[in-house]
Amino acid sequence: MKNLKSLRIAFFGTSDFAAWHLYVLIHLSTHDIVAIFTQETQSSKYKNSLSLHEIAKKYSISLFQSSILSISDIVRIIEKFDVDLIVVVSYGFILPKEILDIPRLGCINVHGSLLPRWRGPAPIQRALEYGDFITGITIIQMDVGIDTGDILHMLPCRIFPKDTTYTLSKRLANIGSTMLLEVLDQFILNTYTLIPQVSTYSTYAYKLNKKEARINWKLPAIQLERCIRAFNPWPISYFQIKHYRIRVWEAEVSSQKATNYSSSPVLPGTILTINTRGIYVSTGSGILILTMLQISGKKRTLTRDFLNAHKTWFIPNSILE
Repeated sequence: MKNLKSLRIAFFGTSDFAAWHLYVLIHLSTHDIVAIFTQETQSSKYKNSLSLHEIAKKYSISLFQSSILSISDIVRIIEKFDVDLIVVVSYGFILPKEILDIPRLGCINVHGSLLPRWRGPAPIQRALEYGDFITGITIIQMDVGIDTGDILHMLPCRIFPKDTTYTLSKRLANIGSTMLLEVLDQFILNTYTLIPQVSTYSTYAYKLNKKEARINWKLPAIQLERCIRAFNPWPISYFQIKHYRIRVWEAEVSSQKATNYSSSPVLPGTILTINTRGIYVSTGSGILILTMLQISGKKRTLTRDFLNAHKTWFIPNSILE
């Protein structure tokens, strides 16, 4: 939309997801990004990933390592830059009222779920883990709660059966960045509306931790397959064998039953068979087929190729840790 007033924006973000929104703001809007606040300590280590540090350097935008700043420091910086609006995307820290109250237009947050479902720091991962069929982006006017503010804009996004956090995040980032531009136009034109959330339907997306990545074979195969997709690209599901950590990048749920391979009951984690499709492992309910693995220090490979070097590790009837 042409001839609209430019806003002076402070951007708060910490992930690739946030970096894409900032990139779009810089390239497809006339708004002035006057400062970037991030919890990131350095550029992303992942190839082809956007980094807030690199964006700030390329476009000569002041960047502040907010994890080493006090609240009073951040308040002082925002006031100095005479900010109209704060945009928060996957920042990883709750902004206190002292900061929320500074910009004349307040603070808005781009969140990776259909609020109030999956409030909290890991909405994309938890939607996958719990088998949701649909998610989306919600942009809210922030308040002092955790993702409890009134809704400015919402758009759904389908979750596909093979989606991982990586693939779903990419789609949601494209949706969210487009929505963000629309909401900023609405702020300038004063045409936005605010819709209160219905907290009765809220769920909370707890932050991921590395301990969750250890595969518990007692869980159902369908749940383990969801976790493998939810924990890709971090922290990556894994199991131990011969003191090696084996990361599982891809897996499938078998339509067969353990009784097809053994007439007697088998313990969860038992290797039932191996073939060119993968390694068949019994679980608390059903069979999980491991189809893409990675040993520490090596590249991820299809299981059939992995077995060329490590077939003796996966003997049928042995039990994985």
